[in-house]
Amino acid sequence: MTDTEATAPARVGVLGGGRMGAGIAHAFLLAGSRVSVVERDHAAARAAAERLGDSIRRSVERDPLLDAVPLGEGYECGTDVSLFADCDLVVEAVPEDRALKESALGRAEAAMAEGAILASNTSSISIDDLASGRLRPASFLGLHFFNPVPASALVEVVRGASTGDAVVDRARSWVQALRKTPIVVHDSPGFASSRLGVLLGLEAIRMLEEGVADAADIDAAMTLGYRHPIGPLRTTDLVGLDVRLGIAEELAAALGPRFEPPALLRAMVADGRLGRKSGEGFYRWNEETS
Repeated sequence: MTDTEATAPARVGVLGGGRMGAGIAHAFLLAGSRVSVVERDHAAARAAAERLGDSIRRSVERDPLLDAVPLGEGYECGTDVSLFADCDLVVEAVPEDRALKESALGRAEAAMAEGAILASNTSSISIDDLASGRLRPASFLGLHFFNPVPASALVEVVRGASTGDAVVDRARSWVQALRKTPIVVHDSPGFASSRLGVLLGLEAIRMLEEGVADAADIDAAMTLGYRHPIGPLRTTDLVGLDVRLGIAEELAAALGPRFEPPALLRAMVADGRLGRKSGEGFYRWNEETS
C-alpha cells in the first residue's frame, strides 16, 4: 500500500493528553481524523485542550494553507472513556509506568467497540506483558511515536505474539496516512529504537559524568562526526530525563547492567532537572531554544 492509498482512521482516541498524547492527537488531526483525548480529571483535560490548541496554532503559523477552524473543531478533550465508544483506534499515551499503563489500557478497552484496535505508545514495556491482561489481545499492539510527534518521521509498529496480521497491516496503513514511515518490530525489550537510542544516551551521560567532554562537544561528536541530526544529550533533554531513566531501568532489568542508569542521570531526575519540560537538563531551555 502506498502513501497515496493510505487513509487515516475516521475516529481516534488518545488516552493521556501530555506532550506525547497531544502530539499524537495533532498528527491524526492533520491526517483528517476526528480525535477524542481523555485525561484523568477536568484540570488535566483543560490543560490538554490548551496544549493541543497551541500546537494547532503553531502548525497554522508555519503552514498558512492549513485551515485552523476545521482542525480546531476536530477534537474534544474530556475525562470519560465513553468518548472512545466509536473510535477505530485508541492510543494509550500515559507515562512510562507499567502499572499505570495496565490500568489505563483496561479502562480504555472496556469502553471500545469490539472491532477497534488498541495501541500502547510505550517505548520499552513488553507488548506481550501488556497484552496478557487484555480482553482482545489479537487487536492490541504497540505504536511507538517519537517526540515531537508532528515533526517526526518514524513510528515503530510493535507486534506482540498475539497481534493479528490484519491489525498490523491496518496500523502500518494508518502510520503511512500520517506521512510517517512505519517499521514493524517484534516485541523485544526496548524494541529497536529505544534499545539503540538509550544505550547511546547512557554512554554519553557516563562520558559527561567522567569529564571526557562537555555536553555540547559530546553532542557535536555525533552530529558532525556521524551526521546524527541531534546529539544524544540534547535528545535526552527532549525525551525527558525521567522518561529516559524509566526506560533504562526497564531495560536493565531485562537485558542486564549495560543499561544501568548512571548516577548523574538519577541525581538530575531527583533534582527536577528533566530537560526541556522543566527548563533545564543537560542544556537550559526557553521558548527560543524549544
